[in-house]
Amino acid sequence: MNPFDENKDPVPSDSSPSSQEALDQLASRIVIHLSDSEEPSNAAPLLGDPISLASGAPPPPPPAVPSEVPRISWPWSHLPLLWSWLHLFFFALFSFGSLIAIQIGLFVHYSSGHNMSLKQFEQLFQSKPELAIGMNVVWFLLVFLFLYVTLAVLPGAPFWQTLGWRKLVRTPNAPSNPWIYFCGGIGLAVCVAIASSRLKTPEHLPIQDLLKNRTGALLLMSMAVFVAPLIEETVFRGYLYPLFSTTYFRIARFFGAEPANAVRTGSGFGIVLTGTLFGLMHGAQLGWTWGLVAMLVTVGIIFTLARALAGTVVASFLLHLGYNSMIAFSAIVSTHGFTKMPPHP
Repeated sequence: MNPFDENKDPVPSDSSPSSQEALDQLASRIVIHLSDSEEPSNAAPLLGDPISLASGAPPPPPPAVPSEVPRISWPWSHLPLLWSWLHLFFFALFSFGSLIAIQIGLFVHYSSGHNMSLKQFEQLFQSKPELAIGMNVVWFLLVFLFLYVTLAVLPGAPFWQTLGWRKLVRTPNAPSNPWIYFCGGIGLAVCVAIASSRLKTPEHLPIQDLLKNRTGALLLMSMAVFVAPLIEETVFRGYLYPLFSTTYFRIARFFGAEPANAVRTGSGFGIVLTGTLFGLMHGAQLGWTWGLVAMLVTVGIIFTLARALAGTVVASFLLHLGYNSMIAFSAIVSTHGFTKMPPHP
């Protein structure tokens, strides 16, 4: 069923159903379109979708909506994706494989001419935090390159739009002012810092090994502000979240769930799962201190919720940028510009 066919309902009149009934009919037809896998590939994209499928030619303009019927925006819904769980499998395989390959390459490089053990190699990373940070940046770039090649170059699709990077626009559920998101991230960082101070945490966390000297601290804060928000938001909120929520939507529709309910519950499922994976990814840095990991899971859920409500990754990116910028600013102030580093055991 195509909601944009030529046999669409006429404009409501005095003898037609009410505007609210027309709204419900149009909403139902939009959601049903999302689950119809037999639609022709040249169907016009829906308004409010966070992912724009690209084709060789520019997409046709969306159909005009009668003035008597309010426009409908589903910021949590998705068009059929350019990727699937099979693509996710190869993405995960490449991500873990490339990380191991980088570590093996570094081990071979530093152990050449020396009889270095794995324990000594681990101590080398601890004594040179810039080595660990550099390895992490290279890994981020390789992951980003994989997504770019497989989702943009090979299919011939626009990379940023395909992964949900769209201009911020005002929606009924989210503002369009970028400063609101950035300042919201700052406030979130303050709340997490206050909550963390009330938790019983180990005296030493693995991430503190990267703050042993001024160079390591500068590199870590630079990566946290200039690299991590871009890469992590593209992967989690741009790549994983649409896959999770759309998969849930299709399963729910298969078992007969109402379309509107399937969209909303699918979005909620995607928000929670994406946020949980985001927090767990940082678990090793926090020594698997579950109180801290739980707070990062909450932060990840808030980031994903902002992305879902605003219909664009830009919203979660600005939240993430404000969050990490506040952490970096606090580190700069507390160490007097990284000139007075705290002692480490």
